[in-house]
Amino acid sequence: MKILLATAAVLMVPASSYSEGAKACEELKSEIAAKLDAKGVKSYTLEIVPKEQDAEGKAVGTCEGGTKKIMYRKGEAAAKTSAKEPSKQ
Repeated sequence: MKILLATAAVLMVPASSYSEGAKACEELKSEIAAKLDAKGVKSYTLEIVPKEQDAEGKAVGTCEGGTKKIMYRKGEAAAKTSAKEPSKQ
């Protein structure tokens, strides 16, 4: 009987962690930003992009079941230059 209970307990641990599911991108982005701020990192941008998309910077996390990634870029200029690009008409 003890072996049966021990086996059931061991099998329940992975099942409970799996039920948590994929982490939301905004939640993970906030956690990464908090860690960077705690380390004293200044002037950076974090951007959520589809996993297949080529993006400038370094991938620092994946979210939503691996369908998206969070890209890190140094400096605020990186975000400003992409926002100021002229639209092609």
